[in-house]
Amino acid sequence: MGTRHQGTIDEINALNSFIKLQRAAGSVSSRVNRVLPTDLTSTQFGVLEALYHLGPLCQGELAEKLLQSGGNLTLVVANLEKAGYVLRERDPGDRRFVIVKLTDRGTDFIGKLFPRLVARVCAEMRSLSSTELLDLARLCKKVGLPS
Repeated sequence: MGTRHQGTIDEINALNSFIKLQRAAGSVSSRVNRVLPTDLTSTQFGVLEALYHLGPLCQGELAEKLLQSGGNLTLVVANLEKAGYVLRERDPGDRRFVIVKLTDRGTDFIGKLFPRLVARVCAEMRSLSSTELLDLARLCKKVGLPS
């Protein structure tokens, strides 16, 4: 269902595209996230995945990469620390910064989980050709840039 807004054609097209983008993202995310254990949030997964691929990061860098507030990320990282997946340490060069790194348990956990998520994402995107996937990536990047 599209917008019921009775505006200009540009407004209607923008709103309809936005609605479709939001619904598609929500639908695909919901199906992809089914591979995550029930006690792991998508934000927690994002933290583990970032650390797995990028190595230890400052908590502020993690928040920026995941588009999360610093306060929210503090809670997410604290819960991952309680589960034994990450460690937080003060940066020896600047004690104001907290560095987050994977534990051996966290590395093992995300190392086994990530391939399952990749397979699920690939299955979800199977309906698009390689060209369409590139077009979708390009358009999403273009829309996501600040105007």
